Amino acid sequence: MNRASFFSPQAGRVIDAPRQNRARFAIGDVVRHRLHDFRGVVFDIDPVFANSEEWYQSIPAEVRPTREQPFYHLLAENEESSYVAYVSQQNLMGDADGGPVDHPSLSQMFDDFNEGRYPLRRGLAH
Repeated sequence: MNRASFFSPQAGRVIDAPRQNRARFAIGDVVRHRLHDFRGVVFDIDPVFANSEEWYQSIPAEVRPTREQPFYHLLAENEESSYVAYVSQQNLMGDADGGPVDHPSLSQMFDDFNEGRYPLRRGLAH
């Protein structure tokens, strides 16, 4: 398989990834975690796991996702708080019908909730 490398500041190392790895969700999509009670808005996508080894090993082995899939950075919320989450593709499902997400950082990156998703603010898209 044809591969590429990129430096991940979060992982503090170079990550080796397939040149083509299809992400199921896009920036601005609203998603929900399959196992835990939270939802969020995608604001970045890694083609493969690109966090620290310590973070990866902290996940119990019986539920640890494979590294060779997209991982999503989310502006997340649950009933108690808002935060940033890092979640594997296998643990997410679309939640466009769930309504807007309440996160204090949303307005810095996105325009208002529209037709089930958040459009990226002008000037932030490449």
